[in-house]
Amino acid sequence: MNRDDDARGARHRARPWRVAVTVVVIAGIGLVAGWLLKSTPAQAPQPAATPTAAEPTAAPARTTGTVLNASGYVVPRRVATIASRVTGQVAEVRVEEGMHVEAGDVLATLDDTTARAEFALAGSRLETARRHEAEIRVRHDEARRTLGRTESLRAQRLASEAELDAATANAAALSARLSVAQSEVTNAENAVVLARRHAEDTVIRAPFAGVVVSKNAQPGETISPMSSGGFTRTGIATIVDMSSLEIEVDVNEAFINRVSDGQRVEAVLDAYPEWRIPARVISIVPTADRQKATVKVRIGFDALDPRILPEMGVQVWFMEAGG
Repeated sequence: MNRDDDARGARHRARPWRVAVTVVVIAGIGLVAGWLLKSTPAQAPQPAATPTAAEPTAAPARTTGTVLNASGYVVPRRVATIASRVTGQVAEVRVEEGMHVEAGDVLATLDDTTARAEFALAGSRLETARRHEAEIRVRHDEARRTLGRTESLRAQRLASEAELDAATANAAALSARLSVAQSEVTNAENAVVLARRHAEDTVIRAPFAGVVVSKNAQPGETISPMSSGGFTRTGIATIVDMSSLEIEVDVNEAFINRVSDGQRVEAVLDAYPEWRIPARVISIVPTADRQKATVKVRIGFDALDPRILPEMGVQVWFMEAGG
């Protein structure tokens, strides 16, 4: 046996010991790892971060208890641009934007020089007509008395038939003239009423209580009840009745079956996203918009607030029944 065979035999004899040592080492590593895992405490889950008072967040969208949401605008049901019934030059404007006015308050006045002259002329014509009527009435009364005497004399054969006919014709003519004079007085009285109305129309008054939202004319401008081109104005000011504010929204016609009259609604103005305003459905307008495939819904506020202004954007949530 040579030297190589001895070395090879030695290696074969040492291999079982190496395998045993390797197995022992691996088992020891496993035991140590298991002991370490058991001795390490489990970490508790960390709570989610919450906003602090210094970092406010926007109000969350309303989802629970609602069947539909939509967007729209605050609109007044009672709004008017006040114009004059007559054409004239503005003499004075007494209102400014933001002013509150009551029904009957004077908003502006027009130059009434012509109107006052027409009123005076109508009054003069009425006085003339009345005097003329009085004169005809006196003559008519005299003619009737003359006719009565003539008839009496004719019965006594002291007056001729021609005299009776003349007295009868005179009385009838004066009776007709009296009717005409009375009609002239009536026409003159109507003319005075009309002239007085024209004079009153130069004073422009508020038809209802509200707030002036726009001032459309200035002193010196010409105003007319209808546009005639050029620089002629058609209105003095626009007044809004703030007590008539409500919400108008367009609801997709596919979801209009979720809306009913009297349904509770929560509204949020775009200007005040954290303020939820209780409201209710006033009515569903019984027609659809063919172009937009929507149906208009009117919503009324339970209580009005000075912060609610016309044309503000608003989001609404239609509540479930009993919500």
